[in-house]
Amino acid sequence: MENTTVEKKKIVLSCIQPTGTPTLGNYLGALKNWANMCDDYNCLYGVADLHSITVPTFRENPQQLKKNTLELYALLLAIGLDPEKNIIFVQSQVPTHAQLGWILNCYTQFGEASRMTQFKEKSQRLGENISVGLFDYPVLMAADILIYNADFVPIGADQKQHLELARNICDRFNAIYGNVLKAPDPFIGKAGAKITSLQDPTKKMSKSDDNPKSYISMLDEPNVIMKKIKSAVTDSEACVRYAEGKDGINNLMTIYSCCTGKSFEEIEKEFEGKGYGDFKTAVGEAVCAELAPIQARYKELIADKKYLEECMKKGAEMATRISQRTLDKVMKKVGFYQTK
Repeated sequence: MENTTVEKKKIVLSCIQPTGTPTLGNYLGALKNWANMCDDYNCLYGVADLHSITVPTFRENPQQLKKNTLELYALLLAIGLDPEKNIIFVQSQVPTHAQLGWILNCYTQFGEASRMTQFKEKSQRLGENISVGLFDYPVLMAADILIYNADFVPIGADQKQHLELARNICDRFNAIYGNVLKAPDPFIGKAGAKITSLQDPTKKMSKSDDNPKSYISMLDEPNVIMKKIKSAVTDSEACVRYAEGKDGINNLMTIYSCCTGKSFEEIEKEFEGKGYGDFKTAVGEAVCAELAPIQARYKELIADKKYLEECMKKGAEMATRISQRTLDKVMKKVGFYQTK
């Protein structure tokens, strides 16, 4: 007899904050892989706007947050995320996240929350203007993950500590109430590239960098991209090769490799005997070619607000329906009185 059993797809959750247009580093490091994951996994992608108000920039500028949210949602669709194949939602439109977040607060130890490295770093920059939300957002992040029983979460090195916190909270809750929540694992798939600052290649590329020449925005015009690449820090050797101590060239080679599919060895041969000027021109052109179809699709989408809002609504409804099951189970276990 033929075995017709179909293996159930694992669940992957990824969220990104609407704190500005993602950089080339965000795209090559993570977003480029997102669209390829839906064939193998059940994917949920969220615009994490609740997290954005942990800092004064967006608490004090609601119109900017609203604008950023719509633009980021459009950009997620523009990179190839299909709302028919994936659940693409805005976090604040799915109330179960905040509800579970509050409950999980009560199963999180103050000491472990206070050890979160990102809180320490951000609080140093903010001085006295530190909200409880900034301290607490790793617990909301845990709720984001646990509410969907996610199997995997793609994370960067700076988020490992937060995923460990989510696992600790999950284990603590399950130790009391039984096997209610699922402990997530970090997603180990196709490695995303680590793209660093064009002006200080020892630091990661970041849209919050004070120097706009240090990063490429996914929506930068081609002439802007070319200027930024041409002003990128290199070295005095004038030889295109991947080697220790050549951080600037290594970074540009990584970018070129991601955009063309060429190996470092192939790149070295291509530019043998050529200077950095020729190489930077080629890198800039490759980046422009990579981003051009995304930018074109983005312009179409952002002009169709009605379609974007329809997709948002559908995504939020689907995310709420799935996550409500987990929340109901949690509330029952905790002992909250529920009427039928």
